[in-house]
This record gives sequence, C-alpha cells and structure tokens, in this order.
Amino acid sequence: MKTEKVKQSLPRLLIVGGGAGGLELATRLGNSWGKRQKASITLIDAGRTHIWKPLLHEVAAGTLDVHDDEVDYLAQAYNNHFHFMLGRMSGLNRAQKTITIAPMLDEKGEEIVPERFCTYDYLVIAVGSVCNDFGISGVAGNCLFLDTTAQAEQFHHRLLEAYLRAHVQGGVRVAGQLDIAIVGGGATGIELSAQLHQAAELLNAYGLDNVKPADIHINLIEASQTLLPELPKRLSQATLNQLRLIGVSVHLGERVVAVDGQGIHTQSGLFIPAVLKVWAAGIKAPDFLAHLDGLETNRINQLRVRSTLQTTEDDHIFAIGDCSACPWPEKGPEATVPPRAQAAHQMATLVFDNLQRSIKGKKLENYHYRDYGSLVALGKFSTVGNLMGNLMGSVMIEGAIARLVYLSLYKMHQMALFGPFRLVLLMVSGFFHRRLRPRIKLH
Repeated sequence: MKTEKVKQSLPRLLIVGGGAGGLELATRLGNSWGKRQKASITLIDAGRTHIWKPLLHEVAAGTLDVHDDEVDYLAQAYNNHFHFMLGRMSGLNRAQKTITIAPMLDEKGEEIVPERFCTYDYLVIAVGSVCNDFGISGVAGNCLFLDTTAQAEQFHHRLLEAYLRAHVQGGVRVAGQLDIAIVGGGATGIELSAQLHQAAELLNAYGLDNVKPADIHINLIEASQTLLPELPKRLSQATLNQLRLIGVSVHLGERVVAVDGQGIHTQSGLFIPAVLKVWAAGIKAPDFLAHLDGLETNRINQLRVRSTLQTTEDDHIFAIGDCSACPWPEKGPEATVPPRAQAAHQMATLVFDNLQRSIKGKKLENYHYRDYGSLVALGKFSTVGNLMGNLMGSVMIEGAIARLVYLSLYKMHQMALFGPFRLVLLMVSGFFHRRLRPRIKLH
C-alpha cells in the first residue's frame, strides 16, 4: 500500500474536486496558510485543467475554444502555494483519515499509476454534479452529456462531422440529418439551444455554405409546462418567445420515456427524431459518494451537511457546491441550497474561514445562502434574468444590462483565481485574441 505523505508537522488540508468552489478554496488557502507554511494544502482532481462549468455549452457549440479559457491545475498550484495531485477519489477511510485514489489507466485500459492513498486532517469534498438520467431507457447509451470539457468537445466534434458530411453532399440529403434534440429546459438546455443557432450561422459564413442555418433543426424538450420556473413568469415567457423567434422548436409538458438511436420518445406518444441528442434534465452527485464510509447522503447522492458545511457524520469532513445537500431554512424545513455557481463560491468563502477556525479551536460560523438571482444567456440574441438584493428586492433585467451582469459573474470567478492585476491582463489579451481567431472553433 502506497500512501501519499505531506509534512507531518503541518495540518493537512485536502480538497477533492477542482470546480468553481474547490479551486477557489485551494487558491485562497494556498495564498494564506500555504504561503506562510501554516498548513499543507492539496487539491485532487481527475482532470488536468479547469474551466468554469457554465461555459461548457459554448465549448459544445464551438463558440468558445476551451484552450483559451482553461486553467492548468499544476500552474495554478505553483503560483498559489498549494499542491496538485491528478486522480479520481474512489473511497474513504474515516478512522484512518485517508482517501483512496483510483488507478489511472491509459487509452488502452492499461494501468499507468496504481491505486494510491492520501491522508488528511481536514477533507473538503467539492466534486460537483453530473447529469441525472433517472434510469430512463436508452439515455446513457444514446445521449451526450455536458458534465466535463471532454464531453463538450465530443459534442462539438460530432456536430462538425455532421455539418461537413452534409456540406460535401451538397446539402442535407436525408430528413433529420442535422436534427438536434436537447432534453431539459433549464439554463444549460436553453443556452445550448441559442448557441447552436449562432454556431449554424457562423459555420455557414465560414464556408460550409451548402448547409443553410435553416437546415439545422433544434428541439428543446421540457417535462414541465414552463421554462425556467425559478424566474418570474414574464422572463420565462420572454425566453420562450426568443427561442421560438430564432427557430428552436420548444416542446413543453413532454416527459421523455425512452431514447434510441433515431430520437426521443415522450409519454404523450410524440417521437422527435435527432442525430445528436443531449441530456440536460436534472443533476445528481457522483455515485461513489453514496458509499463513503457511512457519510449520510440524500436520494441524489449529495452529502448531507450541517449549517457549518461539515458533513453530518464527521466534523473533519466538509462538502461544498453541487455535491452537498445544505439546508436552506428560509425556504422550508426540507429545502436545500440550489446547485449554482454562486452557491459554490459562497460556500468556499465560508469553509475558508471555518477551516481556520476549526484548526484554532474556535466556534464555526453558519452558512446562509444569499440568492443574487438567476441569469440565462441566449447567445448574441439576448440575456434575461432577475437580480435580488436587500435594497431593491427582485428586479427583472434583460438585454444588454443582463448580458453585462452575466459576464461579470465569470469575471468574479477569475478574480478569485488570479487577482485583479492578472485579471486585467487576461481581459486585455482576450480582447485582441478574439479579433485574431475565428469566431467559432473549426476543428
């Protein structure tokens, strides 16, 4: 048994998951306790790079090149005084305070790195969420998901292949050759629909002109009667109108019961043909969390935590972001904090403080979710949402102002990772880079 060791004289703070919350937490801890050598901070993730998850629909459509916005974990660790370990958590031993890291395999399935074990004094689990297929027949084998960069890039490659095939043929020759079905009328499904319409226009402009934007048929399927139920009804209706205006076929009140190679089957008997099928209907935490040495989970594998964000069964283990089931008492006794980037950011801030309080033997602070509203970007066409605050209550916004606020959310994430000076440099370089590269990824 090989165990990864760190300096025994320092508290060992282990963060599993390099998403928005996990990477922000590792960066802040590294620049405080790590820099002053008051603790050893280690981040573990199964990927080599990080990208802000709300951008994955743009990667899938090709309107964002992931290599322009990804953060290299090793470089981020070097620049911010923490350690990075490549691997996927697969088990936990609370008595010995160790986690198991699964073996790493190459493309042929051959072992590169054997199973390892890593010790901790405090563990923060921030592994995010994955799409929930609810056990519906055919979803896993026939749908694409947008949980990771690799999945988003896979969708983009298949989209380009379908376009190139139709272009070389002189246009669409078979009915449904470029039909796309997206299941889930939440932010991901809506934003992907709008980006795909924009991608169709750009691909035509860049020379694939045997295929017209009208040749791509985008279907958005939602089980409920409305899109975005968390938004005010007026904005939900405005989103629906905008999608229909750009040619997206929206199917409301249609619950998917099966998926096959040809398309989507709904409970009402409707069949929606599609070559590319994307599942974006609901989330769950990764399955391995349901079997972590007695830690309490809910029905979608989220770790139950107290208001301090400590797990209910272990004071030395915290959970943040989409993988945590955090109480939201303001909304009711059974309500939990919604899986949003703003929640992960707020949780990372609290755990940063609570880890230091716990090490010093001080009383921990409680987490109170502050809902600043929701925004949905419809590509270049529009942005809608609502902002919430103590002074102004709930304010509905759309158009240019909403788009500016939407973009500022990502800048806040970058600020947490890079600081103000590097953020300004990134913005300046991005301004010129966008004018040098194609507006859509063509490979």
